[in-house]
Amino acid sequence: MNKLFIVDDDMQTCNLLRTVGETVFTFVEVYQQGSVFLQQKLTDQDVILLDLMMPDLDGVEIIRYLAKGQSKATLILISGYDRGVLHAAEALAQDHGLTVAGNFIKPISTSELKQLLISLRSSIKAPPMVTKTIIQTQPLTTKVTFVPNEEDLRIAIQKKQLVLHYQPQINLKKQTIVGVEALVRWLHPSHGLIYPDKFITLAEQSGLIEQLTEEVINLAVAQSQQWKEQAITIKISINISAQNITSLFFPEQLGKLVQKFLLDPSMFVFEVTESALMGNILTSLDILTRLRLKGFQLSIDDFGTGFSSLSLLHKIPFTELKIDQSFVLNVVNDTESRAIVETCVMLGHKLNMEVVAEGIENKATFDCLLDMGCDIAQGYYIAKPMTASALNTWVNKMKTNEIFD
Repeated sequence: MNKLFIVDDDMQTCNLLRTVGETVFTFVEVYQQGSVFLQQKLTDQDVILLDLMMPDLDGVEIIRYLAKGQSKATLILISGYDRGVLHAAEALAQDHGLTVAGNFIKPISTSELKQLLISLRSSIKAPPMVTKTIIQTQPLTTKVTFVPNEEDLRIAIQKKQLVLHYQPQINLKKQTIVGVEALVRWLHPSHGLIYPDKFITLAEQSGLIEQLTEEVINLAVAQSQQWKEQAITIKISINISAQNITSLFFPEQLGKLVQKFLLDPSMFVFEVTESALMGNILTSLDILTRLRLKGFQLSIDDFGTGFSSLSLLHKIPFTELKIDQSFVLNVVNDTESRAIVETCVMLGHKLNMEVVAEGIENKATFDCLLDMGCDIAQGYYIAKPMTASALNTWVNKMKTNEIFD
């Protein structure tokens, strides 16, 4: 049994929300005091319409209590204050591990609210039926989730089990490929393709991240050499971690590597997140400046999510600004996200940097960024990460305009 809980101190709003809610949910309960609501037992099938401005316990306090109890209910946030407060509360709830389905500024659009409730109602699974115990005559086989350890990863690096997939980056105006982001995968002989969320943190914690990054760079350089032989000009973006930019030998090693294969260093873009730079800014500035002196390109990744963005842009010679996808995803429908993206584009251009938008998932977002004057686009709307051979096929289709048909 799933319920809709309405938590709002204004009776008129409660009546409106109840009227809408009862057209979708069989069970609707209204609470005008947060402290009373928190006495209720919630399940993962429940939905909560929560007003942030409450007299006894405000919405942020209620979020904190729900997080403390590890609530699995779905939240919809409401505020008559302003959208900035809504976004802050939504971010707080998500950081606490709570599920937020949406938010509404008062006065609420009842049609949009009903549509969201219908969507949530249809997605909530009914509780499992009680079934009789069946005696199994054959042994059951269960799929065991592979959780790699340090030794597993060390062997993977040594035995060359790491592979690269490439996600295209295209010029928004010309709709031609200009580069790719190299994304590492682990091709395990027994467990198949393993994605980086399963082993990057392990690499950082175990001290293997430098070896892993070295292998990624070697693979990218080998691929760049193949493309050079095929007369294909594509930049390769490579993510580097905080540990990579603490090694003073890093620029020299990279310089010697590209010289060995007679490659143009400007065809390699090293992406660094703001957070990675904050550990030792002086060492980072030393290393990144020398990378630029050697002809490599530098990209500040996830721009806008850190706390010292402008200071970093002033100090470090970045050639590319990569807007965080959390802003790009909402650029069409969210005025604040749109304003942030527009500002990033303008700032990047004022500082003579190319601006890359990642996380483009539909045509409306693509067109919006094109209108803003963004330079480069990346995301599932354009293409998912793929192998080098698949990329060659994709590039040929791109030339014949078959990609966006």
